[in-house]
Amino acid sequence: MIVMRRLKSIASGRPSISSDPGGDTGTKRAKVDQESECKVHRESKLVERSTTGLEQHMASTSRETVASTSDVTSVDTMAKSDVDQLPNEMHGMRIRDEKTADHDDKDVEATVVNGNGTETGQIISTIVGGRNGQPKQTISYMAERVVGTGSFGVVFQAKCLERGESVAIKKVRQDKRYKNRELQIMRILDHPNVVQLKQCFFSTTDKDELYLNLVLEYVPETVYRVSKHFSRMNQHMPILYVQLYTYQICCALNYLHNVVGVCHRDIKPQNLLVNPHSHQLKICDFGSAKMLPLFPGESGVDQLVEIIKILGTPTREEIKCMNPNYTEFKFPQIKAHPWHKIFHKRMPPEAVDLVSRLLQYSPNLRCTALEACAHPFFDDLRDPNACLPNGRALPPLFNFTAQELAGESVELRHRVIPEHART
Repeated sequence: MIVMRRLKSIASGRPSISSDPGGDTGTKRAKVDQESECKVHRESKLVERSTTGLEQHMASTSRETVASTSDVTSVDTMAKSDVDQLPNEMHGMRIRDEKTADHDDKDVEATVVNGNGTETGQIISTIVGGRNGQPKQTISYMAERVVGTGSFGVVFQAKCLERGESVAIKKVRQDKRYKNRELQIMRILDHPNVVQLKQCFFSTTDKDELYLNLVLEYVPETVYRVSKHFSRMNQHMPILYVQLYTYQICCALNYLHNVVGVCHRDIKPQNLLVNPHSHQLKICDFGSAKMLPLFPGESGVDQLVEIIKILGTPTREEIKCMNPNYTEFKFPQIKAHPWHKIFHKRMPPEAVDLVSRLLQYSPNLRCTALEACAHPFFDDLRDPNACLPNGRALPPLFNFTAQELAGESVELRHRVIPEHART
C-alpha cells in the first residue's frame, strides 16, 4: 500500500511520501551538482595531487577506519573512550567448554577462549588444531581499538602476537535458535576480491551471551570513505578509481554467483574495503548473504520506489520475469528517467552504457558479472601501460581461475583478459 501511494503521488506530480524526515531525497540523488561540474575534469596534476592527498588522508585518519561490517557507526562520531575500549557487554569473556558448545565441530576452528575481556591492550588467546593428528597451537590477539559498531555487534582491530599482523575481529551475538549463515559462507570463500576469514571462535559473557568471533584480514579503508574524501575536496572521484573499483566488484560477484553460488544481498560502499595504496578492493560483511538459488521476496519500499523513479514502471512481462508468482500489475505509470539527465555531461558514454545494461528489470536482459568485466568501460584497465595516478602498478585484475571462466566462450575470455595478461 505504501508503495502504491508513493508511486501514485509521483505519477500525479505531487511530492512523494517519503520515510526520509527531510522529504523525498531520490530526485536529489538523481540530479547532478551542476555547480561543481566545472571542477570535475582538472589537469592530471591536480588529480595526482588529490590522489596523493587521499593516501595521506587515509594514513592520518586511520583511527576512523571502518572494516568488515554493515550498519556501522563511524568511529569519528564516537568519544575517545568509545574508541579505546569495547562496549561493557563485550567484557568479561570466559572460557567456553568445547564439549558443551552447541555447535558442530566442522563449523568452529577454535572454541576455547582464554582472557578476561577485550579492552584495549588485553589479550585473547585461542587454541587451534589438535584434529587429524595436527598439533595444538595457541594464537593470541591483542585488542587495539573499536573500528565499528552496529546492531550486529562490534568490529575491533587487533594484532596477532605470533604473526605480528593486524586483523579485524567481527564479534557477532548468536541466537541459539538459528545457525549462523555468515560463518557457513565465509568458510568456503577464497578470492582476491573477497575479504579472507583467517579463524573463528566462540566466546561468552558473564550473562551467558554467546558471541561468534570472525577473525578477518584487516583492510584499512572503504569505498564509502574514499568517496567522502573526494566529496570533501569538492571533487568527483577520478574515473580510473571508478573503473578499478567497479571492475573488481564485478570480478568478486562473478566468483560468488558462478563458482560458490552465493548472493551477497548487501553490496554498498561501506561493505567494499579498499587498500589505499594498491587500491585492491574486497567485498566484506556476509551477514545478509544466502546460498543461491534465491526465492522471490518483498523489497524495501524506498528501494522499489527509487528504482521505478529511474527505470520507469515495469511492464507486465518484466514483472513476470522478476517474479512469476506476482499477479498484481496495477502500478501507476511512471516514465523512465533519461540517463543523460542522471549523469553529468562529461560522464564517459561507456559508463552510461554499462549502467543501462546492469539496471534491467528482466534478469535475462542484464549482463552477467563477467560480461560486465569485458565491457569497453574497463578497456583502460586492459592497457599494458595502465597504472595508478602515482605511477604504481594496478592491483591484480586478470587472475581468473578456470572455475570463474568455466562455460564462457573464447571470445568473451579474450575480451576480459588482454593479450599481455594471457598465459
